[in-house]
Amino acid sequence: MDLLQVAHLKKYFATQKAVDDISFSISEGQIFGLLGPNGAGKTTLIRMITGIFYPDAGTITLEGHPFDPVNDIGKIGYMPEERGLYKKMKIGEQALYLAQLKGLKKRDAIESLKTWFSRLQMDSWWNKKVEDLSKGMQQKLQFVTTVLHQPRLIILDEPFSGLDPVNSNLIKDEIFNLARNGATIIFSTHRMEQVEEICDHIILVNKGQKILDGTVQGIKQDFKEHLYKISFAGTPPQTAAPELFTVKQASSDALVIQKHPEVSNNQVLAHFLNAGSAIESFNELLPSLNDIFIRQVEGTPLARQFQTLQD
Repeated sequence: MDLLQVAHLKKYFATQKAVDDISFSISEGQIFGLLGPNGAGKTTLIRMITGIFYPDAGTITLEGHPFDPVNDIGKIGYMPEERGLYKKMKIGEQALYLAQLKGLKKRDAIESLKTWFSRLQMDSWWNKKVEDLSKGMQQKLQFVTTVLHQPRLIILDEPFSGLDPVNSNLIKDEIFNLARNGATIIFSTHRMEQVEEICDHIILVNKGQKILDGTVQGIKQDFKEHLYKISFAGTPPQTAAPELFTVKQASSDALVIQKHPEVSNNQVLAHFLNAGSAIESFNELLPSLNDIFIRQVEGTPLARQFQTLQD
């Protein structure tokens, strides 16, 4: 079942088309990547989904009914890229205040906060002020205040900003836990490696329009270039087979080839085995999301770098 459906959404500012006829749907429990360069329309899109902006056209459906900012906002947790914390307030007081704004009773809020503070190693922070926290510590606090009221839809805009690797893994594990427990997550970031690791499904927007929509693996398959790395036990053979493939790069124990689309993997393997080669591995090299992102946004060919030969 789709938790959120966005249909033909539009938002214009003067002559700028910030969001220009974008449609997509997100299933319950899905981690959904919203990608795009600066100025692509991501923030405007998020602000319409959260009721901050009203669309000029199109519809937003949440849990099967038209989105009502007044009655549905409590079902959403939004963590913006910009920090929205009160610097002079003590952390415990601020978190409790924000929890009650989301409809939690004081006793329930305190109990939930204690649980989250313990899980994210924040137990000693209760009486500290926000201004005394590092950027990464503030990010952890903002994450807690976003998810504390158990929203059905969680929107995270650059959630790992300022976090060290240890705390990034901590937050990442919690994102997976939230999805497993039924929360639906929109994850917006510029870090493509995080998207590949975390997201089930992505859309890429540019200049207000949707230009890609699909699963991570599906999109990578759509942009594959039939490149393969073949590792050998010894020196790679020098036998050419232009009717089967082109050698793109060679090292002391491996080749990167580009197979003709109509040629099967078995034909390529048979060629090397008939030449007496001892093959150790045969792996397809799919483009990274970063390569695809650049290609789609800049309109340039995929610039693959064969780093795997040096790995």
